[in-house]
Amino acid sequence: IATQPFGDGIVDVQDLIAVAEHLFEEIFPPDLIAYWKLDEAKGDIAFNSTSDNHGVLSGSPEWQPETGKIEGTLELDGIDDYIDAGFVLNPADGPFSVLTWIKGGAPGQVIIAQTDGSGTGEIWLGADASAGNLMTGLVPPPVGRFVPQPLISETIITDGQWHHTAFVWDGAYRTLYVDGTEVARDPAVQNPLKSATGGMIIGAGKNLEDGTFFSGLIDDVRIYNAALTTEQIAAMAQ
Repeated sequence: IATQPFGDGIVDVQDLIAVAEHLFEEIFPPDLIAYWKLDEAKGDIAFNSTSDNHGVLSGSPEWQPETGKIEGTLELDGIDDYIDAGFVLNPADGPFSVLTWIKGGAPGQVIIAQTDGSGTGEIWLGADASAGNLMTGLVPPPVGRFVPQPLISETIITDGQWHHTAFVWDGAYRTLYVDGTEVARDPAVQNPLKSATGGMIIGAGKNLEDGTFFSGLIDDVRIYNAALTTEQIAAMAQ
């Protein structure tokens, strides 16, 4: 349809054919760099809708195509089930967000973690070991005698109900959300987060430690290379 040299400037049947070929394609925002819907019905691959680093199922996770929060979901047994996904981003490189729906879990279990690579990977989202509150282990490197601490909310996520969980790093503050509501935020500006270039682990700690395997349902895992707003997260938690 465009003028020359990109087109002939005429709307004809060829233009209609080209439009029809893309009519029902999903259009994702450019900052959504990883999106595992976890809607598969069978197989040992969790497909990434926005890139080629598809997740490989390990153990014996079970697809649940009819019982997800958004269409299907994946059930993990808390013993040896997890998804091994490739590298997505380095937390030291700038703002990013990670979101997912979960149901179940227990204190100390991990929802999403990153392996070390050439840096130090951490728990991106998990349930703290004392009470099952949403937490993140993403921290800046130590400075002198000061050792940065994980950010832990006061909101329990291991009560057997569906919860939308999210972490946002805006380059200065870490923020945790549960069901679209902010539940924890740094009181002061933080230094850049630790560097890590390893792949993602969904449903277990980075070293696959006993007690970190998630027992329950995980659905709709999204990673953005931008700091989403409270309004955006609230909309996705509906």
